[in-house]
Amino acid sequence: MGTKITPYNDQNASKKEQVADMFDNISENYDFLNHFLSAGIDKGWRKKAINMLAPYKPKTILDIATGTADFALAALKLNPDHITGVDISQGMLEKGKEKIEKKGLTDKITLKYGDSEKLPFEDDSFDAITVAFGVRNYENLESGLLDMLRVLKPSGVAVILEFSKPKSFPAKQFFNLYNNKLLPLIGKTVSKDPRAYTYLPESIKAFPEGDDFLEIMKKVGYNDLLMSKLSGGIASIYIGQK
Repeated sequence: MGTKITPYNDQNASKKEQVADMFDNISENYDFLNHFLSAGIDKGWRKKAINMLAPYKPKTILDIATGTADFALAALKLNPDHITGVDISQGMLEKGKEKIEKKGLTDKITLKYGDSEKLPFEDDSFDAITVAFGVRNYENLESGLLDMLRVLKPSGVAVILEFSKPKSFPAKQFFNLYNNKLLPLIGKTVSKDPRAYTYLPESIKAFPEGDDFLEIMKKVGYNDLLMSKLSGGIASIYIGQK
C-alpha cells in the first residue's frame, strides 16, 4: 500500500484525525482556493463523473468526503430522490450546509458527520456512491472501499474521482511543476494552513492510481470496473458495481 502520508507529523493523532483537522483549518477559504488553484477545471471533472453515473439512474446517492457539497450539488442533475453527504470535517460540513440552505435544497440534500470506514448506514442502503478527491485521504483504503460496498444496494455503483499522475509530455512536466513548486507556494501565501498544500502533492504521489487502484477495487469485491483518464491523466474516474 506504500508509505502512509499524513497532513501533520503528529504521532498522537491518526491520519483520519489529522485530515479532519486539516480540512477544518482550510474550510473558510476552501471553495475559493479549490476553484482558483484548479482554474475551475475540477468542475468539468465532476460534470464528466456525473455524466458517467447517469446511465445507472440512481435514486438514492451517498456522497462521501462531501466537503462543501460541490459533488452532491452537481449530482442533482440526475434527478435523484435524495442525496446524503458525509464528511469527517465539521468545518467543511458547515460550509456545505450554508450553500444548500441558501439554494433552498435542504429537502434534496442532507449532510451529516460520517467516517468513510464506519459509515452510519444500514447495509444495502444506496443506489450509488460518489467520492471526489476523498479516497486518497482514507486511513485504510481497503477498509473504506469495503464499507462503501456494504452500504451499496445489489448492483449499486460507486463512482470515484481522484487525482492521478500524468505520464506523458507536457501534462507530466506541468503537473510536477505545479504540484511541487507552485501549489505549496500559493498555499503558503494565501492559506492559514500551508501544510495542507504540501500534503496534497505528497498524497497524490503515494496513492495507488490507475490499474493499481482498479486491482484494489477488484480485490475487495467490485465488479464491472471502468476507468476514464481526464486532462492528460491529471485525474481519473473509477467506476465499480456491487
